[in-house]
Amino acid sequence: MRRHRLLYATATRYDLIEHTRNRFAMLLVAAFIPTWVTLVYFTIPTAPVPFRLRATGQQLAPAGNQLMQITGALNAVTLITGFMMFAATFNGHRFDRRLAMAGYPRTHLVLAKTTSLTLASGLVAAYATTVICAASTPQQPLQLAAALAGAALTYGALGVIYGSVLRREVEGMFAMIMTSVIDVGLQNPMASTGADSPFIRLLPSYGATQAATAAAFSTHPTPAYLALQLVWFTAAAAVSLLTFHHRTRLRTTATLSGETPRLPSAQAPRPCTGEPAEPAEMP
Repeated sequence: MRRHRLLYATATRYDLIEHTRNRFAMLLVAAFIPTWVTLVYFTIPTAPVPFRLRATGQQLAPAGNQLMQITGALNAVTLITGFMMFAATFNGHRFDRRLAMAGYPRTHLVLAKTTSLTLASGLVAAYATTVICAASTPQQPLQLAAALAGAALTYGALGVIYGSVLRREVEGMFAMIMTSVIDVGLQNPMASTGADSPFIRLLPSYGATQAATAAAFSTHPTPAYLALQLVWFTAAAAVSLLTFHHRTRLRTTATLSGETPRLPSAQAPRPCTGEPAEPAEMP
């Protein structure tokens, strides 16, 4: 048991170190979230935006700038967490493969990544909630933080999938941006007339968006939609586990079959007979 704890702690420590080295992600967390939320608050009109919130069944009419703050915060935390996990997976997959081939348990590597993702999602969500509370007064701050954390967890798992499947960094960045823009944009009542469409329920951050909107403008808790977001995270985490297992598997047939690789005949060692070796023939 002590050995397993040591392996898990070591993998977690190196994974967290890898995240702290991503200075661009740290800059996004520190500067992008407050800048984006502040710009939305002061530039979007304050005219009421009437819409029906499916999570509570209420007809709401919040100010446009406050509604866009929630959408902007969801977009920011999903992009930042997704980028962080994509970068860590994309840049560290060779190191993870070496560890797995050396005998390091892949279970501990996956648990370490899950731990770092949970910590990063919680910190980013708490920071974004604090920024929103400084500009407005959400009705349920704790549920708002939980909704943002759920969305961040889901996109972190998607970042692991993209980092394991895609071969170039620009592909992963583009896929992450487009996923978040389409997902969050289609659910925004100000930007989409189909925000109440049944198709919207299939989007990755639907549960988090409903819970976050209810937390900002309603006093009704929506635990079912937080649970729905956890279902999305669980599904994405399961797929990311499969892709991580695929990328770190042993690829050589000889190793998998237990055979010892043979040297080429030209390089095969000669038996030690005590006689001098014959000189190699010149071409």
